[in-house]
Amino acid sequence: MNNLLCEIRNCKNCIAELPFGANPVVQASAQSKIVIIGQAPGIAVHQSGIPWDDKSGDNLRNWLGVDKEIFYNDNIFALIPMGFCYPGTGKSGDLPPMKICAPLWHQKLFQMMPNIKLTLLLGLYAQRYYLGNKAQKSLTKTVQLFRAYSPEFLPLPHPSPRNNIWQSKNPWFKEEVIPFLKSRISAIL
Repeated sequence: MNNLLCEIRNCKNCIAELPFGANPVVQASAQSKIVIIGQAPGIAVHQSGIPWDDKSGDNLRNWLGVDKEIFYNDNIFALIPMGFCYPGTGKSGDLPPMKICAPLWHQKLFQMMPNIKLTLLLGLYAQRYYLGNKAQKSLTKTVQLFRAYSPEFLPLPHPSPRNNIWQSKNPWFKEEVIPFLKSRISAIL
């Protein structure tokens, strides 16, 4: 596993397309029990090199009901983005994750983690990649049907503060999905 993580962290496959250079960010171990698949690191994570080291990470840890010590324990959580490097900014926020990363690295990582009990799919990119034609036409509908993907997957919106409006329009998320998520996490821990 250490060799694979080193290979990922030294990856330069798409450096020419990255406005701030390559800095692949990942956390995993052969003992990981929960995988969190997000989009791509933001600028703060790109600079720190620590996954989910931003307001989105604070929201995510709150949803999970865990503190930083548990969250950054790679024997519990594997933190694997769809794109391992910060893709830069577009007109309405960060650009989409680089498409090369997931096909190149995800299967290799999963093969090294035999103890996975739950995979959280944060955002549309992860949901479409992992659920394929089982994903609904919208993120909202996919998250509403979260029980249909259990026990292997749990689709969630991205925990970005930008999604606070989405959460206020969908109160069922905090009423139904978050308690279900916290219960699953607690049972695995």
